[in-house]
Amino acid sequence: MKNYYVYIMTNKSKTLYVGVTNDLKRRVYEHKEKLLDGFTKKYNITKLVYFEETSDINSAIKREKQLKNWHRDWKINLIESVNKDWADLAKDWYDRDKDAETSSA
Repeated sequence: MKNYYVYIMTNKSKTLYVGVTNDLKRRVYEHKEKLLDGFTKKYNITKLVYFEETSDINSAIKREKQLKNWHRDWKINLIESVNKDWADLAKDWYDRDKDAETSSA
């Protein structure tokens, strides 16, 4: 069964971006590494602060549209209901081989 994700990302200024994907880890990586042109690259949106998972693509798309139409305060309340400190939920998802690079220098 395939899973779909509705997610919210932000930057240091707390600019919010709402998206939907079938591969959250890949999509967040694309945002973090600025691999695609657009809003998230322009505004340096690199921090995953909220996500939901569903097995139904139509539900995911409907929820994304719903969240995009919410007032900013509602989105902030949603984020803070599960992530009060706005921690990057993906901070430990990627091994960037920093230890390997520094030890071989």
